Amino acid sequence: MKINLQSISFIILFFTISISVAQVSHSFDIRDHYTKKEVDIKMRDGVKLHTTIYSPTDTSKEYPIIMQRTPYSSRPYGEGQMRSQIGPNPYLMEEGNIIVYQDVRGRWMSEGKYDNMRAYIPNKKGDEIDESSDTYDTIDWLVKNVANNNGNVGMWGISYPGFYAVYSLVDSHPALKAVSPQAGISDFFFDDFHHNGAYLLSYWRVTALFGYQKDAPTTSSWYSLPELGTEDQYQFFLDHTPLSSLDEYYKEDNEFWQQLKNHPNYDEFWQSRGIIQHLKDVKPAVMVVGGLFDAEDLYGPFNEYKKIEKSSDNYNILVYGPWSHGDWAREQGRQAVGNVYFGDSISSEFQKNYETRFFNHFLKQNTDKPLNLAEAHIYDTGKRTWRDYTEWPPKNSSSKTLYLGDNQELTNKATDTKQEFISDPKKPVSYNDEIKTVFTPREYMSGDQRFAARRPDVLVYETEALDQPITMVGEIEANLKVATTGTAADWVVKVIDVYPPDAENYPETMDHLKMSNYHMMVRSEVMRGRFRDDFSKPKPFTANKKTAVDITLQAVNHTFEKGHKIQIQIQSTWFPLIDLNPQTYVDNIFKAKKEDFQKQTHTVFGDSSIKFSVLKE
Repeated sequence: MKINLQSISFIILFFTISISVAQVSHSFDIRDHYTKKEVDIKMRDGVKLHTTIYSPTDTSKEYPIIMQRTPYSSRPYGEGQMRSQIGPNPYLMEEGNIIVYQDVRGRWMSEGKYDNMRAYIPNKKGDEIDESSDTYDTIDWLVKNVANNNGNVGMWGISYPGFYAVYSLVDSHPALKAVSPQAGISDFFFDDFHHNGAYLLSYWRVTALFGYQKDAPTTSSWYSLPELGTEDQYQFFLDHTPLSSLDEYYKEDNEFWQQLKNHPNYDEFWQSRGIIQHLKDVKPAVMVVGGLFDAEDLYGPFNEYKKIEKSSDNYNILVYGPWSHGDWAREQGRQAVGNVYFGDSISSEFQKNYETRFFNHFLKQNTDKPLNLAEAHIYDTGKRTWRDYTEWPPKNSSSKTLYLGDNQELTNKATDTKQEFISDPKKPVSYNDEIKTVFTPREYMSGDQRFAARRPDVLVYETEALDQPITMVGEIEANLKVATTGTAADWVVKVIDVYPPDAENYPETMDHLKMSNYHMMVRSEVMRGRFRDDFSKPKPFTANKKTAVDITLQAVNHTFEKGHKIQIQIQSTWFPLIDLNPQTYVDNIFKAKKEDFQKQTHTVFGDSSIKFSVLKE
């Protein structure tokens, strides 16, 4: 396997998600306002974790500590080497806070063995450790040893660092007062590497980041990316079917690849690594943040907020904006996801009016004025404006059910009709209809779905042009009634906003596209059919037998405007976003053989339905 240093550098930048330079005042030089110190903090089992501390040069007052724990490096390392921007946003940096970055156990300059999504250990004894204990021990050392701290600690993180922020809420240190998990991973069977049990093949290259152990603390990357040898990712993965053919790139020393292959079901291995079930009696204030077009971690934030609301009595709010993964941490002026523009300076507004106020209120004890942040601050991605709710999902809504009828229609009543299509693993439906290689896919989350609607292996159902707006809020339930001539199948459901013919282009619209009749994907999800009843106990379909398959699509806050149409697409392949289903039942798809992949005919019956909530205006 070749080491691609340029790709490795890109990965670090990609996952660190630094603040855009354009946001920071040109007159603010971090070297004039902060000092940097690197320390190795000993955990309860003797392992030392490398920690970088940025402290304000003005020592005449005390400051809170705001910390991020990361597997992606707390670089730059070494005396005199400093980041150009620190902290969650430039406002908090310029106001003055003690900003701390830590390499988690087993990564970069920290000692110990890395464990991907390390399982929580309740009732730890002696020197037993997990990420909760490492966070606790770090905070304990910081408040006792860092000069000029006011005894209050906050945590934040995006993506994997967001997972560590969530983890800090379990058995939290009493000094931890405010935490903002942002796009926090919560369960690898439903975020990032799987969606409802379907393996996200498009994230295959990311396996290199998490699969290899290092021998000792290091400032240089010890992992490498596989070279595909082509810019056509679709063709590469089609040529490398079945999945076992990818073993030539990842050997036994890639622990994560072996774990993915050996645990195809939601067994104890994956269940123990989920963090949501441990969010009970949370004490710190929490602000959960996510992007409504986050292709990586959409499941986590919604479910973290929901679980904390149900099991705790702390301050807990939710923010979801028109962002892809981590967009809120950088300001680009015009906020767009792919071809669709949503507004200007949306990230800065969040950073200034939500993120900064949240941390200042709980860490600097600015309690002379009420915080007055909404319980749920959610962007309406159709109307292109923020909406504030007193609860999420909002209760002032009514339930609506549409059925997958005949003649490509969404109807108000179930019918006894059925629609069939042939699903061929040799000619799978693309997820974006583009010839390129991406590290992790993003733009497809709002992408134009006309190419799919015009394929014979994609079923389309839609309303007439709406005579009044409809705002969908909350989760969407797809209750499918299906059959297949095979014994295995995946089912993909897409909710689409069809623009009117007179829709105008945005500057961001790709040159070869027009917004006229644009098929904007609002939400989508896959269900690996073998898990339709139990993610832990897969089972085959009985050929040609009508079977119920229920799919929950993550929440939306989207207004379908007057003149637009609501469209539903149903398909069985989504390549190479997810891996190919052989359509012949095998115990482990990672070990399927080439001859297992067979063309099959799938049927969707007219009593299949899409259920959603409509906001009462």
